Formats: sequence, structure tokens, C-alpha cells
Amino acid sequence: MIDEIDLEILNIIQNNGKIPNAELARQLGMAPSGVLERVRKLEKEKVILGYEVRLDPKAVGLALTVFMHLKTADAVGCTTIGDEIARIDGIQEVHWIAGEYNYLIKARVNSTDGLTILMKNIGAVPGVQDSRTTLVLGTLKENQTLSTEFAETKQTLKKLRKDI
Repeated sequence: MIDEIDLEILNIIQNNGKIPNAELARQLGMAPSGVLERVRKLEKEKVILGYEVRLDPKAVGLALTVFMHLKTADAVGCTTIGDEIARIDGIQEVHWIAGEYNYLIKARVNSTDGLTILMKNIGAVPGVQDSRTTLVLGTLKENQTLSTEFAETKQTLKKLRKDI
């Protein structure tokens, strides 16, 4: 279980993954060795999954963002077709969802021609039955930063137990 200091570390490194350990320690008012130990623990416990560079999609020629709902022949509780869809180039996210459709997909392509190729690749996967595609006209907010405001920590669990 993470604590309030861990949450502070996570909030800082989510916004600046390249922050030097000494600067992170300075911002937290802690010794660099203590901060490094906490970061390594968060990595080991798979709270921190990795570090990556965020690219501007338009700058690399991927100006068109699309969301697709896919209906498939997957049996209830099975994600075999979704696993195959996830391996198609251009697809950034595959979410297994409840409702009329089985999956919600986010993809980036260069143009409507690229979207046509993507849709053909998806349609070639056995078991794909139907799709509904939405083109994004503009993005008002997009990031991978998780809000920790409602995160479950040792302190919030203690407070919840006292309130019961």
C-alpha cells in the first residue's frame, strides 16, 4: 500500500519523468537515498510501470485520431479477438467494455486513406462482426497522468476504518 509521500513522488514524476533524484528529494524535503529507495520500491511493486517519451502525433504525421467500437464473436469473458486487434499497427488503446460492443479502440493514422487501411486490417481479423468509428475533430485534453486525489493510501484506509 502506498502512502502520502509515495503519492507526492508519483505526482512529481508523472509530470517530469526526467527529474533528477536530487531535485525530487529537494522538492520533497527528503534525503536523496530515501527518495531513490521509495522510487525503486514503487517500480518493483509495479506501481510505476515504466518511463516513456510522449510524441506530438501531428509532428510525426499522425494527425487523425479515431475511436472505434467493435462488436466481435468473442465468448463471454474471452478477449482473444481483442488481443489480436491490439497487435495491429496504429492502434494505441484497446479497452474491453460492457454493452452492445465488446471493445473500444483508440487509433492514430495519417489520413482517411490510413483509416481505410486500418479498418481493412481490423475487418480481416476473424470474429470481428461490426464497428462504429468516430473521427476526432479536435482534442481539448489528453494525457496519461493519473489523478491521485482519490487514491487509496494507508492514511485513507485508516480514516475509512475510523468512520465505520
